[in-house]
Amino acid sequence: MNRRQFLKASAATAIMATLAERGNADASRALPEATPQKLPRWRGFNLLEKFQSVGNQPFVEEDFELIADWGFNFVRLPMDFRCWAKTPEAEFNEQTMKEIDQAITWGREYGVHVCINFHRGPGYCVNLRNGEEPTLWTETSAQNQFARHWGVFAARYQGLPSRQLSFNLINEPGDITGAVYAAAMKPAIAAIRAADPQRLTIADGIRWGTKPVPELVSLGIAQSTRGYEPMLISHYEASWIHHEGPWPTPVWPIPVGINNHLYGDAKPEFKSALALQIECPQATPFSIRVGHVSAQAELIVKADGAVVLQKQFQPGPGAGEWKKSEPASWGGYNADYNRDYAATLPAGTREIQIAVGKGDWLTFAELRLGETSIVPGNNDWGVKQETFIVDAHGARPVNAQYLHSKETLQNKMIEPWRALTRQGVGVIVGEWGAFNHTPHAVVLAWMRDCLDNWQAAGFGWVLWNFRGPFGILDSDRKDVTYETFKGRKLDRKMLELLRQS
Repeated sequence: MNRRQFLKASAATAIMATLAERGNADASRALPEATPQKLPRWRGFNLLEKFQSVGNQPFVEEDFELIADWGFNFVRLPMDFRCWAKTPEAEFNEQTMKEIDQAITWGREYGVHVCINFHRGPGYCVNLRNGEEPTLWTETSAQNQFARHWGVFAARYQGLPSRQLSFNLINEPGDITGAVYAAAMKPAIAAIRAADPQRLTIADGIRWGTKPVPELVSLGIAQSTRGYEPMLISHYEASWIHHEGPWPTPVWPIPVGINNHLYGDAKPEFKSALALQIECPQATPFSIRVGHVSAQAELIVKADGAVVLQKQFQPGPGAGEWKKSEPASWGGYNADYNRDYAATLPAGTREIQIAVGKGDWLTFAELRLGETSIVPGNNDWGVKQETFIVDAHGARPVNAQYLHSKETLQNKMIEPWRALTRQGVGVIVGEWGAFNHTPHAVVLAWMRDCLDNWQAAGFGWVLWNFRGPFGILDSDRKDVTYETFKGRKLDRKMLELLRQS
């Protein structure tokens, strides 16, 4: 018996044997059929026991039991390949593989679909700022090892039906092209199909799962999107998110707020001035805290048309006015300044205009007008600036409208993916949720709108996570009255909202 035959026999057969020994029916037979062209509207959770190799733990049977008892039918297992192989080239650790076998067995036993995902695969992990070497996207050696790993999984679970088990190739590819992504995935897809031609395979969208990939359509696989929009709701005060200055307090829906980007001549499609209408009866101190500068940028601040502050930012190597400067891929430099630049507004000023003239773009974290502090409430890319009225209560748009609402989520996060379904591609929301620092009432209101949109579109969803700061158990939110449930802290309101979807 060769290695591939051994792996087939030692996993798929063992799973069935375990069920037989325990006298359990195969509850997965009640799961809906699943094809790359039409995914069921699964509902479930990410389980993180093997999310990082440093915390590699067996999965927990009670999770599967509770998920099924509460009416859900899906788990995604985002895993670090180093849990089963110390290096990309290493042989697999059989103990770790048996723990994954066990999760699949529990899925069959409790009627819960299991989706295996490489959160960190040979050559790529979204958490690694500087990437991995060799890189999965362009280097054959990484692509071959990535394909080898998936080939082992495919052989091990050959024959298990796709209503029970699916593969999610790699978590959240970054800012790469669809063509590069498709080329990198082809060897892995071929390896899976060589061992198990019928295995349901899903690919995350590019730009961290947010953008559909038409280049994958011809490969006959499903695709997965994300539900983290807007980040100021989903990742409020999350330590791993780069955010300049104070965080604006989350609300939902979100009215139009000041955007923290100013664009110069190099971005003519976005270039615009931020206008603040004020009452300034006396000379008033003004300051702007400049954050990130791309390439170079000329900051210009005018009071009733007269320049009161003009500053040229030119990042470079070594020490400088900036806090940190790094070479950019295009040959220049990007820098984080995180410094305040001040001016005085003349008495009687009625309007301030803040803009970038020559150059690329910059961000700012705070504006101060005397004792009034204004924190940008929007960090989206490519948003033109507008006019705001400023008083003692802060800044409000002249034309009241919502920057983020149920309708904007529909347009931005649903419609591009529905276009993909019309090409015969199944879609699921592979991750979503809100960090535990976001006010609970805001989270529930936002979740309700997300769930309504996905239900109307026929998309399933997978919350990040089941237990933990995004989940319904032990989330450690400070503004929730938890129900004690089997020794855990249950967020009953969130649970019931999810069950209604």
